[in-house]
Amino acid sequence: MAVNFKDLGLVNTKEMFQKAMKGGYAVPAFNFNNMEQLQAIITACVEVKSPVILQISKGARQYANQTMLRYMAQGAVAMAKEMGSSIPIALHLDHGDSYELCVSCIENGFSSVMIDGSHLTYEENIKLTKQVVDYAHRYDVTVEGELGVLAGIEDNVSAEKSHYTKPEEVQDFVSRTVVDSLAISIGTSHGAYKFKVKPGESIPPLRFDILEECERRLPGFPIVLHGASSVLPEYIDIINNYGGKIENAAGVPEDQLRRAAKSAVCKINIDSDGRLVMTAMIRKYLVEHPSEFDPRKYLGPAREALKNMYANKCKNVLGSAGKAE
Repeated sequence: MAVNFKDLGLVNTKEMFQKAMKGGYAVPAFNFNNMEQLQAIITACVEVKSPVILQISKGARQYANQTMLRYMAQGAVAMAKEMGSSIPIALHLDHGDSYELCVSCIENGFSSVMIDGSHLTYEENIKLTKQVVDYAHRYDVTVEGELGVLAGIEDNVSAEKSHYTKPEEVQDFVSRTVVDSLAISIGTSHGAYKFKVKPGESIPPLRFDILEECERRLPGFPIVLHGASSVLPEYIDIINNYGGKIENAAGVPEDQLRRAAKSAVCKINIDSDGRLVMTAMIRKYLVEHPSEFDPRKYLGPAREALKNMYANKCKNVLGSAGKAE
């Protein structure tokens, strides 16, 4: 039996994005795969009073089980209320790769889905996106489309090189598909190795010229940035100091994300930073306490560090803190 997102206490992204564009900030879209990550996201966003989009990739859904995820999302809403806050919470499919997957998520209580047809031809992308929109809008579920391809690897998403979004296509794509938001490619990428940067080299800046041209052609329309983790160097150092091997990993500088958040970019996706923080703190704890085998002992500090990182993103990078009031 299908479940509607409203029955779970969730919201779609429509009002979230309108407020974000008026307020000059971006709503955080944090990915999660397990309970500790979800607890950290909810606790951080309640503490700083930020709206939040809980993101689940196809891989995360397979890992965690679709039924379990539905109840986790419902539990997250209840947890936020118990903490004395009713922050807006959306449940979003990240990089849906088929019509069938999007339908399944909508039937299981997702309030928003992304259909990623960016690997298809332009006309095929429009056709697939429109098919998802037609179904989703019947249930008041919002849809994110994508134009342009991001490089990098994350879960089921892989592309050898980035193809920047062509601003001249955005108006036609949005008007023909009737999507609610559009992910564009301006130089961000998936995974921890967003840029191949040798020691001493600087990270190439995002293509704000493409963003500005898309904004000009789609005034007042919600734009989304994927692959926007900053690959926090302090956590890379912890991983490497405690037996890991992540070399020359580089992400998007936080000041560039702050600049993007003040534009029509009203949703910024962050996944790799959460993975890195969690891995760093677990590695550190296990090396420092080699006889410990209680998962709570090493997952607890990881959860706390995650919460602090998410709170910092809301306050100092995305500008979303205080916007759920």
